[in-house]
Amino acid sequence: MNSPSFAASPSTEASSSLASQPAIRDTVQWLERAVIGLNLCPFAKGVHAKGQIHYAVSQAQDAQQLLADLRGELLALAGLAAAVRDTTLLVVPTPLLADFLDFNDFLGEAEDLLEELELDGVLQIASFHPQFQFAGTRAEDVTNCTNRSPYPTLHLLREESIDRAVEVFPEAETIYERNIEVLEQLGLPGWEALHVGPSCAAATAAAAVPDVSTTATGSKA
Repeated sequence: MNSPSFAASPSTEASSSLASQPAIRDTVQWLERAVIGLNLCPFAKGVHAKGQIHYAVSQAQDAQQLLADLRGELLALAGLAAAVRDTTLLVVPTPLLADFLDFNDFLGEAEDLLEELELDGVLQIASFHPQFQFAGTRAEDVTNCTNRSPYPTLHLLREESIDRAVEVFPEAETIYERNIEVLEQLGLPGWEALHVGPSCAAATAAAAVPDVSTTATGSKA
């Protein structure tokens, strides 16, 4: 079994124990307790168990630096075999994208970068955020928790891996509906009891969820 890999972005000082950083610890805990624990993504358990998830932390203070970090991670993922690195979670614990609307704006730049690198159709970018809010919902709607993570996170996925997963799980289109049922049964108190929020004080403050229902661009899958 492979071990999960960890990387500091160019805007992060090298660390001999990146896995011990709060952003990584919190992200792994969220993955294990929420994503896998609640089976929000049936495909996550396998790549986690095989150590095929790569965790990267960007300490970028501006969008250009984050785009540079994202570029590096996209190219690195595309250049490796899926058996070595199937997917990447790029975590951004800085205040740069703490606001969900700023995060949404950046996603457009991220998609443009994907096309610039001619990786559109090869890789795709999914998004998670502490304040994630689907259009038409209120901030306290527990269904938003399907896409809430401890920190702003860009999930880099291989299109071919998604296709394989759908072949194995032909009812993939029912995942969202099932997740809604699970979360509605769990409720916000149950979600909070999972303790999958950020442990960094600054990030904890940023995770306070304002209601942006009239302007959020998140869309239900």
